[in-house]
Amino acid sequence: MTKQPVVYIMSSRRNGTLYTGVTSDLAKRVWEHRGNFVEGFTKRYGVHTLVWFELHSEMYQAIVREKQIKKWNRAWKIKLIEQTNPQWRDLWPSLTGNNDLGSQPPSTFETQADVAVLDSRLRGNDGEGYEQDFR
Repeated sequence: MTKQPVVYIMSSRRNGTLYTGVTSDLAKRVWEHRGNFVEGFTKRYGVHTLVWFELHSEMYQAIVREKQIKKWNRAWKIKLIEQTNPQWRDLWPSLTGNNDLGSQPPSTFETQADVAVLDSRLRGNDGEGYEQDFR
């Protein structure tokens, strides 16, 4: 499995409770949140819908970005989500290929080619990155 640093936002529902996180295995981490396998914020507030994520080449960059987004006000986070996901659809099926949680965590990226395909598909194949800064 290829490690891929990712910043992500999950929600309890459209315009609901938001959670921002960072991981090197997005599918596994979202699987943990969705299945309530980890005690904490997402379990307590029912935050199970992946609504936004951003790929990074280095974990350091992802951590800096996560901290930046966590400092943002709610309106900026909503604007970020709605730029790429105006319907607040759950991105889990796009990530895993199905809507099932399964008993084992899926692997997000087997190869760098998988990363490129997913990144391209979720960006709408337009070649534009997520360089928007709302500060």
